[in-house]
Amino acid sequence: MFALSLAVLALVGSALAGPLKRFDGLTIDVRAPSSVASLDELSLTATVTNTNSEDVKILKYGTVLDSLPTRSFFVSKDDAEVPFAGVKVSVELSDDAYTTIKSGESVSVVHNIAALYDFESAGTGIFTFAPKVELKVGAADEAISEKVQSTANTVTVEIGNVAKRHLEEKRATVSCSNTSYRSFISSSYTEGKALASLAASYINSNGRSSLFTAYWGQSSTSTVASKFTAVANENSSSRTLNCSDPYGVCDGNVIAYTLIATTNIYYCSIFYNEVASTRLCSGTTVASRNVRGGTTLHELTHAVADTDDVTYGCSADQALSDSQSVINADNYNCFATQVYQNTQC
Repeated sequence: MFALSLAVLALVGSALAGPLKRFDGLTIDVRAPSSVASLDELSLTATVTNTNSEDVKILKYGTVLDSLPTRSFFVSKDDAEVPFAGVKVSVELSDDAYTTIKSGESVSVVHNIAALYDFESAGTGIFTFAPKVELKVGAADEAISEKVQSTANTVTVEIGNVAKRHLEEKRATVSCSNTSYRSFISSSYTEGKALASLAASYINSNGRSSLFTAYWGQSSTSTVASKFTAVANENSSSRTLNCSDPYGVCDGNVIAYTLIATTNIYYCSIFYNEVASTRLCSGTTVASRNVRGGTTLHELTHAVADTDDVTYGCSADQALSDSQSVINADNYNCFATQVYQNTQC
């Protein structure tokens, strides 16, 4: 991860999946100062313009349209990637999870990313910022139906003081005083680890089954099973599961998120509408993605198995390339809950 070239950084979101459609009518323009004295002055403005004849709807999370502290840029210095230290999120795909850009119009988002990357380890100097160019789009009145690669520029910024910054908490609460929420999170944790253990055992017993290939194609079964095992064996006493939202990430669509710098997990209010794993036998479906253990499993793969958020939704998960599916956290959620339904119901 630390030796990726700049060219790879700029295309990493799409290169793993093979050729993407070039969406010529959707461009990303990034603006930034050429130099700043310290990280406190670092600010990037990303403008997405739609020059198509129709309005376009875009899934905003994990793109430059996302104002949350998620990964919207690939950052490098001397052709080496600067590690990301922000948050990775689980989201509910409601209407406001998307940004609609009307034909001929633009949307701009300001990104203050000083605390989202480990600039300190890279040292002072010139940094390159490449926006994530892969977007999930569809016509404004349709479901998201197409993955495209937009046109984008990169910018370079010389940064003086790179002393480590941290995400500022918006409130001081770091523990859950709500007894009901605390019990709900604890149950989801137990169920999430059980789902991971069940999924690992299923793969070890069945190998490259039709269910496995639906989610991971020809990927290594041992690689996938090892990520489930890492979740099943998670036992860090320093990792916290929180019912607070100290970083202001819970925007109504985010279910839960993991702060990568600490691997602590935070749960949003809509998480408490989710259900126990047993409801997969009656009362919910795998595609609904509303099983609390599945959400916690998703977040724990971020914490202990180095997964990312490439896409969301069980159908979308199965459409990924092999290399992308192995790192996509939602694949583990959907696969594990499907295994539970197939074997326990």
